[in-house]
Amino acid sequence: MIRKNKVKKMLKEGEVAIGSFVKLTDPSSTEIMGLAGLDFFVLDSEHVAINKETMANIIRASDISEITPIIRVSENSATDVMQALDAGALGVHIPNVDTFEEAKYAVKSTRYTPKGNRGFAPTHRAAGYGLIDKFEYIKMANEETLTILHCETIEAANNLDQILSLEELDVIFIGPMDLSQSLGADIMGKSNDPELLKVIDEIITRVNATGKVVGTVAADVEMAKDLMSKGVRYIPISSDQGMISKMCKEIVQKVKV
Repeated sequence: MIRKNKVKKMLKEGEVAIGSFVKLTDPSSTEIMGLAGLDFFVLDSEHVAINKETMANIIRASDISEITPIIRVSENSATDVMQALDAGALGVHIPNVDTFEEAKYAVKSTRYTPKGNRGFAPTHRAAGYGLIDKFEYIKMANEETLTILHCETIEAANNLDQILSLEELDVIFIGPMDLSQSLGADIMGKSNDPELLKVIDEIITRVNATGKVVGTVAADVEMAKDLMSKGVRYIPISSDQGMISKMCKEIVQKVKV
């Protein structure tokens, strides 16, 4: 049976959802995040080599600690979205969304008719391998799926008002590094550049004005709190790799003195 999406419920009720990115392929990483109390994880299949079998096992592991499983698909592909959701993901991050038509295509790929055109098979994992009522599954899948579109270029920012008109869009996710590249070589990678920060703040304001949810990544707790003060309510903090590397660096700096 498809799980209730606690993160979608939290966001609808005006709460802040805190998670992290997952880049390691061992399912214990997501178990630990859930047991520690994070609300969600985003499995990064865009920047990390993760096959579909590993993705399914990581999603399966999330059932143990009830952390909400979300997949960042590799591209704006209906097939990638379908396979992530069929494996049991309760939400998808969809990159490469710059225009209204691209956004409309992305959103429709996350829902079954009449709200979309997601490919339908009643025997995959999310549908209980055909052992649950398929009509109940269709209804719940349309209700529980969290649709997150990336805004990571100036073109996307320019088309944001039209993109935000899509009813089934839940979250606009700002990708600061790709956005910095979109602003030019002189700004690329400079996370504190004033021009980049100005564009990010403008996106946050425009999304919040529509009642949709805005999200972006935070490097640490202090940054997350600053984002929350601006109205950002969907925040993955760092990643499993990032947490390990930060702790290792701190240990070395403090022990090897």
